[in-house]
Amino acid sequence: MQRNNTPLSTTFLFFILIALVLSSCKHKKADLAGEAPIKINDFMAAFAPITLPYAVADTNIDAFADTVTISHSVLSQFIADSILNQIINTNKAYTLHPVGRFDKDKEVYLLFNVIQKDLIQEVVVVFDKDNKFLSGKELLTNEKDEDGYIHKLTINKEPTFTVSKERVNEQTKQIQFSRVGWVYNSAGGFMVIINDTNEDPEKVGVILNPIDTLPRKNKLSGEYITDKQNFISIRDGKDAKTYAFFIHFEKKEGTCTGELKGMMTMTDDNTGIYSQAGDPCIIDFNFEGNQITLKEKGSCGNRRGMECYFDDTFIKIKVLKKKHGKG
Repeated sequence: MQRNNTPLSTTFLFFILIALVLSSCKHKKADLAGEAPIKINDFMAAFAPITLPYAVADTNIDAFADTVTISHSVLSQFIADSILNQIINTNKAYTLHPVGRFDKDKEVYLLFNVIQKDLIQEVVVVFDKDNKFLSGKELLTNEKDEDGYIHKLTINKEPTFTVSKERVNEQTKQIQFSRVGWVYNSAGGFMVIINDTNEDPEKVGVILNPIDTLPRKNKLSGEYITDKQNFISIRDGKDAKTYAFFIHFEKKEGTCTGELKGMMTMTDDNTGIYSQAGDPCIIDFNFEGNQITLKEKGSCGNRRGMECYFDDTFIKIKVLKKKHGKG
């Protein structure tokens, strides 16, 4: 007699269907465009990894954005409105579209586009490894200034966020540019480390020393130079063990430059160190006779070209005091 397998087959198919439904529910994507609460991991997953360096211009600012939409309600679950309003004009309706993410040692950087009608802003926000918000900044916008410039954003591997504007001078046919570069500082914000331009003829070739007016009464304070394009200025700090310094160098016929201002702490009578929390750049200073030798220990790529380093020896010179005549 033939056995009837229908009940068993039906039961088996029923369990398969249940498993498929559960699996579908488990992998259902969170609604990032809605109002409902979502998990931080679902928010982070919307940002695909990107490889640095990264570059975008105001003319193609939407080229790298995803089609995924993130609502203000979702974003404000992880970033307070009071902070968002400093980065985005939250008084106007907007949507967000992820551009991508990249991770560093202690931070996670998220790039996204903010769209308000025809206006597009590219913004970066920073979280720590525990998904706590740290800081944010607008980087680029497609808003036209009618100034003839092309505005660009580049992010290198450090990462340094450099915003530049360039145009061709119609008379000289030379490229005019201005560049400002920021890095995230562990103190909780972005700080400027690059501010360069060739648009002011009076400033081209002139190196401004930001600590020149500080006192130089202590033993090691003074001017140490190779030539007028390669020097380090040392000035008095808050006590005998600290010194302010400013370094400028130009190597490889001026194609590789470096510049750094900071505070040096003496570890003994002849050696000092520059080391700042949140800054990967570390420099050792060694004083011997009338010379100072620098040795780059950490990663100082934010402050110099990629093919030159803060490894130099400078000789101290005597600076003649200006005589003030009568009359």
